[in-house]
This record gives sequence, structure tokens and C-alpha cells, in this order.
Amino acid sequence: MHYRRLGDSDLEVSEISLGSWLTYGVGVEADAAQACLDAAFDAGINFIDTANVYGRGAAETFLGEALATRQRDSYILATKVFFPMSERDQGLSLSQIEKQLDASLARLNTDFVDLYQCHRYDDHTPLEETMEALTRAVASGKVRYIGFSEWPAERIQAALDLSDVTKFVSSQPQYSLIWREPESEVIPLCAANGISQIVWSPLGQGVLSGKYDPDRPPPAGTRATSEEMGGWMDRLMQPKLLRAVQALKPLAAEAGLTMPQFALAWVLREPNVASAIIGASRPQQVAENAAASGARVDPALFARAEAIIAAGLAD
Repeated sequence: MHYRRLGDSDLEVSEISLGSWLTYGVGVEADAAQACLDAAFDAGINFIDTANVYGRGAAETFLGEALATRQRDSYILATKVFFPMSERDQGLSLSQIEKQLDASLARLNTDFVDLYQCHRYDDHTPLEETMEALTRAVASGKVRYIGFSEWPAERIQAALDLSDVTKFVSSQPQYSLIWREPESEVIPLCAANGISQIVWSPLGQGVLSGKYDPDRPPPAGTRATSEEMGGWMDRLMQPKLLRAVQALKPLAAEAGLTMPQFALAWVLREPNVASAIIGASRPQQVAENAAASGARVDPALFARAEAIIAAGLAD
């Protein structure tokens, strides 16, 4: 496993990290989830990402129990705040950040998180209030560093322009061969200001694994067939795109990689990406994905892959 510095922090995070969206505490049984977590540590993964809203606290609770036997300094733990936890509890106000942070720490069974992230931008709370709350959280020792997820460039810049507040070190956008939106504004802005990317859905929710045949139903047991985990995949399960993904298989083979490894290596080719978050329901998936770290791929293969996927996404 290779490691990269997370923005201007002193955190060295594994290039592949383990996430828990739609999986642990929700769509994956506890024993399988524990096996995945153990496989992650075996592979050298030291960065675990979750959020309070995943399973309305269930993912954090699982991790709090599963990590209890491990030394706290043996892993880097990140969680997030913003989405509704009840009819009244949501957003990034000072009171909500303080309340939700304490609740997350209790579920995670820890005194601090290494990275606390704004899960989205809160248009109903002044940015100054949000940043004051995050600055207080760091000063309290409950949070080491702060980040955000899916903030537009103008909001990132507005936060950078504030004085006397703690600075962000991470951005968590969706980014993959089939979703390259951050390249236009977010990645350049962050790279210039000591903020790294922690990428979610680098495999396009499994589509870039190549396991979905456009001419056959999704295989049993895959995310696309899961009621708990497949609800976000409709826009990706388009025959034209799936055929384009199938056309990547010879390129991955030429690179000496599996399809998931090829897609992860493509994401990690970007220097501003510190880590790619994987989701896994089986420990074998964790081991396979972790092996993408440090892969060296001919840029010409990536260029061909980009052209193939662009054609598959074209109207």
C-alpha cells in the first residue's frame, strides 16, 4: 500500500480507503462487514470513512464496535455532518455541528475524529457560522482536521477567504472515469490551496468493474440487484455506457490489472487525489481493490479509456 499526504495536514492516508455508504450497518451483514474491515487492515488501508447519516448512525455504530480492539493511532477515522438525522436535526449550524459531533463520537466510541467533513454545503446557515463551529471543534480536540464534500468552487473560495478560521484540508467529490466534473474547477482550486481530494464512487458504484453486461440482467448479489444499495444506480445502468465499459477490458488486461484496479489507478493518476474510497461487501473485493495502489499504467492506455467512456456517455 502506498500513502499520500492529505492536503496541508500531517495525515498520511492510504491511497485506497474503506467507505461505509450503503454498506456497513445497512446492506452488508455484520460478519461480512467485519471481514471487510479486517481485510482492509491486512492490505495496509489506514483510512476509514463514514458519515452520521449512513444508516442514521448504524454505520458509525458498527465501526465503533468493530474498531474497539484496535489501537486508535493505527487508523485514520473520518465522518461527516449535514443530512437529516431527524425531522429537526440537520444542517451546519453551530448548534447542529456541536450536537452531531458529540453523537458521532459516542457511536464511534472515540474521543476524536481525525477528519470531520461537511457532507454538503448548507445554504440556510451563514458560512461564517459553519466555519466558526468547525474551528471550535478543532480547538476542543474532538476534531483534528476538517473537510467538505461536494462543495462548488465558489463556496470553497468563500471559505478560503475567511480569516481566523481553521482551514480545510480535504474535499470529497464523486470522481471516476464516468464522472469527471471536479476536474474543471474544484481540483485546480484545491490543489492551489493545500486541499486534497478523497474520491467517492471511483468505480461508478461498481459499473467500472465490468460486471454488468448490457445484454443480461445484473448478476445476483451485486449492488444493482440490492434494494438497500442499488437505488442510486439507474443513471449508470445504460446499455451504451455499459458497452463502453466492456470495451475497457482489453486495456485493463494490457496494463496487467483487473477492471476495478484499472479504474482506481486512473483516479490515482491525479496528484491531487490523496485516496480513493472503496465500498465492499466481501473481503476479496477489498484485497483486489487495494492492489491498485502504486500501479503504473501507460498514460496512452488511460487516454484510450477516456475516449471510449466519453463516447459511451455521449447523447
